[in-house]
Amino acid sequence: MSNEKIKAELEKYEAAVAKAIEKTPERKHLPEQRLYTPLDVKGVEAYTDEIGFPGQYPFTRGVQPTMYRGRFWTMRMYAGFSTAKASNERYRYLIANGGTGLSCAFDLPTQIGYDSDDPISEGEVGKVGVAIDSLADMEVLFDQIDLGKVSTSMTINAPASVLLAMYIAVAEEQGVPADQLRGTIQNDILKEYAARGTYIFPPKPSMRIITNIFEYCSKNVPKWNTISISGYHIREAGSTASQEIAFTIADGIAYVDAAIKAGMDVDDFAGRLSFFWNAHNNVLEEVAKFRASRRVWAKVMKERFGAKKPKSMMLRVHTQTAGSMLTAQQPNNNIIRVALQTAAAVMGGTQSLHTNSRDEALALPTQESVTIALRTQQIVANESGLADVIDPLAGSYYVEAMTDRIEKEAWDYIKKIDELGGAVAAIEKGYIQKEIQDSAYKWQMDVENKRRIIVGVNEYTMEEEPPKGLLKVDASVGIEQCKKLADLKAGKPINKMTKGRDNEAVKAALAELKEACKKDESENLMPHILKAVKTYATLGEICNVMREVFGLYEAHVSL
Repeated sequence: MSNEKIKAELEKYEAAVAKAIEKTPERKHLPEQRLYTPLDVKGVEAYTDEIGFPGQYPFTRGVQPTMYRGRFWTMRMYAGFSTAKASNERYRYLIANGGTGLSCAFDLPTQIGYDSDDPISEGEVGKVGVAIDSLADMEVLFDQIDLGKVSTSMTINAPASVLLAMYIAVAEEQGVPADQLRGTIQNDILKEYAARGTYIFPPKPSMRIITNIFEYCSKNVPKWNTISISGYHIREAGSTASQEIAFTIADGIAYVDAAIKAGMDVDDFAGRLSFFWNAHNNVLEEVAKFRASRRVWAKVMKERFGAKKPKSMMLRVHTQTAGSMLTAQQPNNNIIRVALQTAAAVMGGTQSLHTNSRDEALALPTQESVTIALRTQQIVANESGLADVIDPLAGSYYVEAMTDRIEKEAWDYIKKIDELGGAVAAIEKGYIQKEIQDSAYKWQMDVENKRRIIVGVNEYTMEEEPPKGLLKVDASVGIEQCKKLADLKAGKPINKMTKGRDNEAVKAALAELKEACKKDESENLMPHILKAVKTYATLGEICNVMREVFGLYEAHVSL
């Protein structure tokens, strides 16, 4: 059909729709454009050239030539609660039930670099993740799990260097060399300043630690993904799909800039950068977001940074279904939400995926709920047919037009952030925070005014009995952790792997780390952190040394 014929038919269609829509005023909040044709996609020839082939620049259709026809995505269930022993049991259960990767959740004190016996930790130990105070806890966390065979992701940011060092040390105890370890640390501090809040140090020393990790791993842990540049939490804070990828890629640009300024070659580290996306409720928009994000990053790496290796231009992504879209009301509805979000991530081409559990708006997930979440991925992989075809929605007028729109909106934001001086400056000026807050406010107003329906929340509500059987972590976990810490610091063995620490060796290692922190950025801190970890210096002791030298970040907004 010619363009002229399409336009003529479109005029007739729009006239008919204009009459019909008067009868459905409650749906007027939907996008103004209702039908998509080749006219919306730069012309068929243009978009065919732009989307290319899977595994080829600009990777719109996926980063691997065969995608899931070669192998499924990694089914990486996010878990961690209470003690290292309890979390270890959950990890081994997930592996036994078909999980193909681990994803570690840490409690709030661990995330901000405090030991369980610190007064600031009271009431939070083991609540939103597992408490890890020292190498002794990490040894228990991965007991009977072969780190040479499993891929592990750790959702840790400000103290990521310390947790990674603990992981390397446990692997060495198992006889697994560091160059065989596979996994990811989140290690994305910029989004903490912008959207999440578990920061410790100011931006400059934080960026130094991150680039130290890049350099150390490129030489010693080459299969490890040294950062998971995270849009997930930006989206959870209320951003739009376009803002999620724009602000996250802007952060990625800042990390690459910092590494290059530290003397690294882009092709030496860029292939180990990974991203972390949210799978939200609008299925087709999410598919388009994944596709657009790969295209934007490929162009950034090739055109801005002059990357030569195709791997340096690939945006590889872990995905988690949207926690902010889970509802406490009618929690079984969350099973359907997660299934649709899973489908979006798979059609979008994710490399690994965590599916949330139905009861996570109420508590940590029960074992039954976690099993349903894992089975959701397995059903989509094996029964839905979505994994049978590479980029199944390519060529859809709507999806291609939306991919183009999200890409354009992302570039507009990246240009604005560049004008402000880059991601760090944009965060310091409060620009990114305000954009996220404005989007979150608009979403909430749409929900409250019923322009956006959330089933069971603002429509289709019902009387419910209080849910039973929720998983709870009580205060005894904190008491137990404090007792173990006291024994550790007294030199007593606290598990079958720990002989008891030498406090003089701890003091010497911490003093060495402190001196290294005081030196210029050419001094890599990772070997010093690893040495301290192996003496069973605690997370809090190590982070306190760095706090003393680097100081603490205080949030501020100056618009």
